[in-house]
Amino acid sequence: MADDFSFQITEKVGEISVSKTGWTLELNKVSWGGRPAKFDLRSWSPDHQKMGKGVTLTDEEIKKLGEIISALPL
Repeated sequence: MADDFSFQITEKVGEISVSKTGWTLELNKVSWGGRPAKFDLRSWSPDHQKMGKGVTLTDEEIKKLGEIISALPL
C-alpha cells in the first residue's frame, strides 16, 4: 500500500538558479504530509507539480549551514 504523498509550499524563501528547461533551484519552507514546514532545497518544474531530489533541513540545521557558508572564503 502506497503512503499518501502530499506537500505544500508554505513560504518561498528564494530562487537560486533557473535551468535552460525552466526548472528552478529554490529554497522554500515546505510541509510534507501535513507535518510542520521545514526548509527545503530542491529543483522544481515551472508549475511546481514535479520536483527533483532535494534536502530538507530543520531551523537548527539551516542556521548551522548559514554559519558554514558565511565562513567560506568566497
